[in-house]
Amino acid sequence: MLAAIEDVDRDARIEAVVLACAGRTFVAGADIREFGQPPREPHLPDVIDAIENCSKAIVAAIHGTALGGGCEIALACHARIAEPGASLGLPEVKLGLVPGAGGTQRLPRLVGLDAALELVSTGRNVKAEEALRLGLIDRIATKDLRQEAMGFARELIGKPIRRTGKQSVVGMEASAAAAKLAEVNRKARGAQAPGKAAELVLLAANLPLKDGMARERETFLALRSSDQSAALRHAFFAEREVTRVPGLEGVAPRSVQKIGVVGAGTMGSGIAIAFADAGFDVRIVETSEQALAAGQARIADVYDKQVASGRLTADVRDERLARIGYGVGIDTLSDRDLVIEAVFEDLAVKQSLFRALDAVLRPGTILATNTSYLDISLIGDATSRPSDVVGLHFFSPAHVMKLLEIVRTEKTAADVVATGLDIAKRLRKIPVVCRVCDGFVGNRILSRYRLQAEYLLEEGALPHEVDAALETFGFPMGPFAVSDLAGLDIAWARRKRLAPTRDPRERYVDIADRLCEAGRLGRKTGAGWYRYEGGKREVDPVVTALVEESSQRRGLTRRPISPEEIQARIRAAMVNEACKILDERIVERPLDIDVVMMHGYGYPAWRGGPLFEADRVGLEAILGQVKERAAQDGPGWEPAAGLVSRAASGVRFYP
Repeated sequence: MLAAIEDVDRDARIEAVVLACAGRTFVAGADIREFGQPPREPHLPDVIDAIENCSKAIVAAIHGTALGGGCEIALACHARIAEPGASLGLPEVKLGLVPGAGGTQRLPRLVGLDAALELVSTGRNVKAEEALRLGLIDRIATKDLRQEAMGFARELIGKPIRRTGKQSVVGMEASAAAAKLAEVNRKARGAQAPGKAAELVLLAANLPLKDGMARERETFLALRSSDQSAALRHAFFAEREVTRVPGLEGVAPRSVQKIGVVGAGTMGSGIAIAFADAGFDVRIVETSEQALAAGQARIADVYDKQVASGRLTADVRDERLARIGYGVGIDTLSDRDLVIEAVFEDLAVKQSLFRALDAVLRPGTILATNTSYLDISLIGDATSRPSDVVGLHFFSPAHVMKLLEIVRTEKTAADVVATGLDIAKRLRKIPVVCRVCDGFVGNRILSRYRLQAEYLLEEGALPHEVDAALETFGFPMGPFAVSDLAGLDIAWARRKRLAPTRDPRERYVDIADRLCEAGRLGRKTGAGWYRYEGGKREVDPVVTALVEESSQRRGLTRRPISPEEIQARIRAAMVNEACKILDERIVERPLDIDVVMMHGYGYPAWRGGPLFEADRVGLEAILGQVKERAAQDGPGWEPAAGLVSRAASGVRFYP
């Protein structure tokens, strides 16, 4: 490219240039695998400077994606035209970096400080229509991108060249800039790169391009060698590696287009929306017209809110709603390729439903359960086709959350698992394949660290203090706020189910049970661990009194517990249970657990997941917390066999 630009400058016959790319995309950005290698000339900033300083007008013809360095190349061109489906963005903060070739300095010169701050600090991509509205591109092609780009280039011949780096930036008042920066850092929840990127964008109003780029490059190089960037790069590759499941190489998925959903409650409605959004033919069924009407209203409300917020047009909403059919009774599902149940979390109820579905569905139809905890093998054995039974555990809200646990039993056919992976890809979700155990991966770990959080309550902490410590750690919400959001009755049903087999020696905290018995089931009832006034979460003295009474009843002397101790003990609980899951071969790889915790439970991606971080911090240091607690907390807290002693001799999850 650099040689071509130099040729253009020398060749008097050339009056204007179109920069276009072959293949599926414009320039998708850096090859992350090259990070850490010695840089090779020519460096991207030098190439981009040559483009911007070229004596002939250069028009970028953008199709597919112009991301990262690709977007920076487009920014340096003198005009930009894009296909309607193209997208542009500077996603470097998602890898713990900032743009390194002028993105933070040129973007505000085109779109202004406000828009540049939002785009650079979030790493969000924009489609062509929004890019045109912002001023990031100048035109959208209507027919042939290259022909229209050449026409555009001819229009620029003889006219003054508009060099992005020479454009001025309207500044921002100091108080407004400080408020914007504070908001970026608040939303980043401990991630460094968004705030650093925002600071660089703000400099564009006060520094010449050359000086701003020098500051940008300095920041980029410092962040590239940071722990946070290493963690986020791990997360990036782990999200892609989870789809490559050992033993499924070459296994073709079944053809699936017609989806059935049993249950139109919150989960069933969300699942139906997720499939409709992806273009599937969906039919959702309930046991009565009343329940069906409630589900239909729930789905319509979700789409109406998306239209009201500008995320969807009314035409797209109507198109997606038209993909969802409704019926009473499972007989209407006989033509489906895949049926997912989202009914009450009760084994007998699900077994009865699967027996009935087995009699209705044609051979080869996949039967999936959305159970959060139950033994899918027992559900599958209720049918004559256990090889067609699989767990597809969506996370609430199902149309928003990216994670999908695909749970295989010993009898699940390989092509059924492959179909689950294919469906996840079509739904644009991140799948993790696991085997059967109580709670699978995410909820099993959640149950252990939530238990530790309840131990902390009895020993001296209060719910809002535990939540605040975990939010400081980087979680979007603490465990008690999450419990209120999900509903306390879900975990309560599980505890009652497990009560007959619970070890009598195990330390058991009954505070949550007492909240449920009082009808405090979380946000949906207006009270749980907190009370909710007008949707706002507030500390409740009733809960404080209940917690203190529980400590007294158990004979425990309450003491102040620091945020650092709260974080350490809960992280230890996560890592300890993750070690057990690996030992039991519930998943094949540590990265499966990291991906589940990051995308299903809000573990901060800039930490890389609990096991990646355990490598960095030291497994012995983390599990040492477990050893300290094991004696007083009882069975269930012993580390998985040998793991602590192995940690002392240098075991690592990612050699």
